[in-house]
Parts: sequence; C-alpha cells; structure tokens
Amino acid sequence: MPDKNEQVNLSAGERFEAAIIAGAIGDAWGSSYENYTSPIKPNTYYLHPVPKTVHTWMLTDDTQLTLASCEALADSQGFSPEILSNYFVQYYHNRRITGIGASTLKAIQELAIGGHWSQTGRTGDYAAGNGAAMRIAPFAFWKNISREDIRNICRITHKNDEAYTGALAVVLAIRSVLENKWNGSNNLLDLIIPQLPDTNVRDRLVQINEYSQATEIQAVAKLGNNGYVVNSVPFAIFAASRVMDLGLERMFEEIIQAAGDTDTNASIAGQIAGTLLGLQGIPQALFVKLQLLDNYSWLQAIVQKTKATLS
Repeated sequence: MPDKNEQVNLSAGERFEAAIIAGAIGDAWGSSYENYTSPIKPNTYYLHPVPKTVHTWMLTDDTQLTLASCEALADSQGFSPEILSNYFVQYYHNRRITGIGASTLKAIQELAIGGHWSQTGRTGDYAAGNGAAMRIAPFAFWKNISREDIRNICRITHKNDEAYTGALAVVLAIRSVLENKWNGSNNLLDLIIPQLPDTNVRDRLVQINEYSQATEIQAVAKLGNNGYVVNSVPFAIFAASRVMDLGLERMFEEIIQAAGDTDTNASIAGQIAGTLLGLQGIPQALFVKLQLLDNYSWLQAIVQKTKATLS
C-alpha cells in the first residue's frame, strides 16, 4: 500500500484510472456473492462434503453504466444529459448492460422510444435506489461538473432527493481526495456531512459518524446495506474510509461478508478507495483477476480514452 506522500503526488488521471479499476474489481467480486446464501447449515451433520459454490467474477451494470458515463464525458460534443442518455440507450441496444435496476431500465426504455431525459425514470420513494450513485464517480474528476449537473445526471433515472444526495456524497468523497482534504487518516465523514442537504442519507452518515472510526464494517452494515440509497451509499463510504487501516482486499472482503447489495456497495467503496490509493494500492492478484475477464480490454480502452480528455 502506498504511503501518504506517494498519494499526494498522484495525478488526477492516475487517480481516475485507479478509481474505475478498483470500482470494477469491487463490482466483479461483489457480483459473485450477491444474494448468496451458504448451503451449509450449522446444526446439520453431513455424511458427505457439501459441494463448494463457484463464485464467478462478472462485471455488471455498476461498471457498465460507469463506463457509459466515461464515454459521455469524453464525447467531443461536450457533456450534457442528452449525450449521457444516448449512451445509456446505445449500451442497452448493444446488450452492454447486465443486471439493470428497475428505475434505470424504465428510463432507458422510455429514452429508446423518444422520451426526453427530464421526463424518464422513476419518481417518489421507488426512485430512492443507489443506481445513480453507482455510476456518478467519473463526474467527480471534472471540475466544471456542478451540483445542478449531478442532479440532472441522477434525474435521468432517479428523480428523488435521496438518490441525488447519495450521488453527491460519492462525488464529494472523491473530490475530497482530489482536493487533498482527505488522506485516509483523517475523518472522511466529517468532510462530507456539512456539504449535504438535509436528507435521510445525511442523517445516516451522521449516525455512522457517531461510531468510533475503528468500528468494524459489519457492525455498520447492521444499519442497512441493501440497494436503498440511504443504506447503501453511507455504508460504502464508511467502508472506503477504513481502507488505509484494512487495505483494499480486506475492505472488499468485509463488504462482501456483510452481504446486502454486495456488487454496488463494493463498487462504490472501490471507486472512492481507488482514488485515494492509486493503481499501486490495488493488489496485483485482484488486478490480474480483473484482466482475465472477457470485457476487460473494452473497459481499459474506455478508461484510457477518457483519461486522455481529463484536464
């Protein structure tokens, strides 16, 4: 793991690449455990060994829609919600999205038949998922992306203040690294909370912040870690805040052991932690396992293309 002096010297481009790679590792690893229940019952005697479950890594919509966001940012026409919406539809038609959530699916289907981005997606309580937060990370690296832009990016699929606040919290976490405000040893939540609107996402972060910084990830998971943005994003941010103590691999292991929305939680935490650590903070064994996936070359091509446009 790099020391803090090495982290300060990383360029924004290096941090961007590490964020996407670490997020993809969290997604692929977490997806292999999502909804997993061990077949072994603690009070049951087995005459023969229970067959082991094979956990196969696979990239899901967490990474795929993050890459669509990258492409929208790298588009020569300049970013707009319309361009991002077009990439969503393109990915959908090209079958580039796996495990798509209900709100995002509704939005893309409406976009595909000519709906305007401002009118698509879900509203109300059912729009308070973590789908917007899971794909927002690339936008944190562009200084000209405003809060209004973040709100519009969310509104394509999730018209809900909690969903927006969750996405904003992820952006603020990443920007706290880029602005040299968080180095992994100070309190990340202290930096984020004052900048958030009065929402349940903010309240959950305040609640978590009352715990000791040494609190275990699984203890925080008991507050909730499913796909509801109030449960998912604060949990993922807390997990990321522990990365300097645990290391990236152990951080992922604890997120996955806590169950819940394992792929999205690990992906968001990985994006934040990757921004802090850089590529040298990603264990080589995990990086190699990601590189073995069939669609890794596609991921890497988009990362390099987007990284080249980052200023």
